[in-house]
Amino acid sequence: MKPISEKVNEKPKFGWILFLVTVIIVLLVALFASSIFERKNEAYYTMQMVKPIADDDARNEVWGENFPREYESYRKTLETDFASKHGGSVMRDYLEQIPELVVMWAGYGFSKDYNQGRGHAYAVTDIRNTLRTGGATTDPMPATCWTCKSPDVPRVMEKIGIDEFYKGTWKEKGHEVVNPIGCGDCHDNKTMGLKISRPALVEAFERQGKKMEDFSRQEMRSLVCAQCHVEYYFDKKGHDGVPYLTFPWDKGFSAEEMEEYYDESEFTDWTHSLSKTPMLKAQHPDYELFMTGVHGQRGVACADCHMPYKTEGGVKFTDHHVQSPLANVANSCQVCHREETTTLLKDVYSRQDKIEELRNIAEINLAAAHLEAKIAWDNGATEDEMKSALQHIRHAQWRWDWVAAANGLGFHSPAEALRVLGTSIEKVKDARTELALVLVKHGLKYPVELPDISTKEKAQKVIGLDMEALNKDKQDFLNSTALEWDEKAKERQGTLIKY
Repeated sequence: MKPISEKVNEKPKFGWILFLVTVIIVLLVALFASSIFERKNEAYYTMQMVKPIADDDARNEVWGENFPREYESYRKTLETDFASKHGGSVMRDYLEQIPELVVMWAGYGFSKDYNQGRGHAYAVTDIRNTLRTGGATTDPMPATCWTCKSPDVPRVMEKIGIDEFYKGTWKEKGHEVVNPIGCGDCHDNKTMGLKISRPALVEAFERQGKKMEDFSRQEMRSLVCAQCHVEYYFDKKGHDGVPYLTFPWDKGFSAEEMEEYYDESEFTDWTHSLSKTPMLKAQHPDYELFMTGVHGQRGVACADCHMPYKTEGGVKFTDHHVQSPLANVANSCQVCHREETTTLLKDVYSRQDKIEELRNIAEINLAAAHLEAKIAWDNGATEDEMKSALQHIRHAQWRWDWVAAANGLGFHSPAEALRVLGTSIEKVKDARTELALVLVKHGLKYPVELPDISTKEKAQKVIGLDMEALNKDKQDFLNSTALEWDEKAKERQGTLIKY
């Protein structure tokens, strides 16, 4: 039989255990009730649709009749007046800011025209206007280039088939693509649930043995963005020459794993017109970089920061003004972080400044490497002598681009961005060392004199671009083909936002 003193000591312990169990049960019940309430609220809100939306209706304003709050916030993606230190929605000509880019992309469309992307509402307008997609007489890009620009794309894919959509040129499909990125890209027209409307993401996961229904709703709040904000390429092997949009994820998501994937498949985006390097061009691997960062690893979704919840008239909804979180710190960052706005901005900029510093070092050396390679070729260098240096250039620029092409100047994963840029600098330095040996071998004194590329105009002249002719060709296209597209597309255009 236990002493009375032990029995007395057991009672407080039992009381604390009972208290903790009760607290846990109350919290679980509260979370469950909150979830039920949220789902009922979503279901109720969905039932308020005043106008049925057809399966193939890509017009954002029709969806907006049913969901005016979301639509009105979406329309704010037309605003171009926010500028953070390194980004925002203002127009930035990156070739003006960093003339080395012109040389780095010699022989590729980005050397002609590369501006910061504007809001989703400009998706169709901006791809029409950019010099990269071709003009009235220059060769147009593949039709695949339309894939991420409009909810008209899944409509056309459903009508004619995926392969047929990718087939042909950008001009041939232009009259079909009218409505800018919007509602139908991410939402089911009947339930408003999140959906994947582009096949490449589904196919990439299927090759890894994953199905879209296996992902949670929170994961889907990032995956709808990952349909487009990723690295991709146009795979022609096994597709009868059709540039089939493919994600290079089969070996993994890192810069090195995708580099290995491309090297094994002997894929090349273009051959550099100066250095003759078989080049890779990163698109915008936002999702891949984000996956390595602390936010992605802690289960934060893209929408949590770029489309935070908003309350209006007692109704909670997702703010569809997709933008930089720095333009809306209170509703994005400060939901989790309790620091002052100035402190949070300082934290972001300090990381971005460090990334920009290393990125600029890589850019200066990459541009120099391409120019030095051209001088080597011009002075009799052989393919065997150049092979190793060109491989280093290919890998160095790919790794630089894997960071540079992603939005947010590396902030989605600062540590990984700095690491990858470090390997880029290492490889381009190796390339320039090998090029120096080749140049000296062929009788040149190193360092060789390089042309002046201190401005966009000077750099474009060095690589042989006739910008006056290119701009005229694009204007001729806009005055003819684009007007013809608009005439054909009127019935699908509805009250399309005017630019």
